Amino acid sequence: MAKPLRLAIIGGTSLLGSAQFSQADPLPVVTPYGPVTLLEQEGVLFLQRHGLERYTPPHRINHHAHIYALQQAGAEAVLAIGSVGSLRLDLPPGTVVVPDDFYAPHLSLSFFDDQRGHLAPGFHPEWRNRLLDLWQQSGLPMPRTHGVYWQTTGPRFETPAEIRILAPHVHVVGMTIASETILAAELSLPYAALCMVDNFANGIEAKPLSYESFKAQVHANEARLLQTIHVLSKAVLL
Repeated sequence: MAKPLRLAIIGGTSLLGSAQFSQADPLPVVTPYGPVTLLEQEGVLFLQRHGLERYTPPHRINHHAHIYALQQAGAEAVLAIGSVGSLRLDLPPGTVVVPDDFYAPHLSLSFFDDQRGHLAPGFHPEWRNRLLDLWQQSGLPMPRTHGVYWQTTGPRFETPAEIRILAPHVHVVGMTIASETILAAELSLPYAALCMVDNFANGIEAKPLSYESFKAQVHANEARLLQTIHVLSKAVLL
């Protein structure tokens, strides 16, 4: 049996304002990249990537400080939650995807200014497989276990033309997961992602995409997402 891990959960748009960690204790961490306040509850660390006091949009997130703070706080594995748009009709809103690759050629972030930045990034295969094994044992509905995550810069949504160009090659689109994956790999911090499809990407269906419709679907998916996080985090700690 695998040993329990010091688990860190990174929450995104889907967990803003949720009660999942409402009773958690604040854990301030000082990093070379700025201060970060984590939350800690029943042995689990929680990082709200969009901030606790006010909303930080995707292009303003301090990913370096966030990932460094998790390592400093003793995290041994990270489960990141990401709200995504689907580029495939067979991945409708409400679908959970555990991606196995990402597309983000524009990203050039690193902790290092030397050859240590020359690594091949990706979701941590052993940690990802362990999560999927626990998922299967839990009785929860299984997610889609393969998919390519495309990270855009944000904060705007993508244009229909952008979606059409990449739709044959990627499955879901978001604005944060790839950045975190790259930096976690540099610190040898196992990282896997759970992506909740909260909308079809712009142009996939006839009706126009709006922020209001996106937020409505986020709230519709919240109960399933919170249950999944609760069950998986308990299984990791056993």
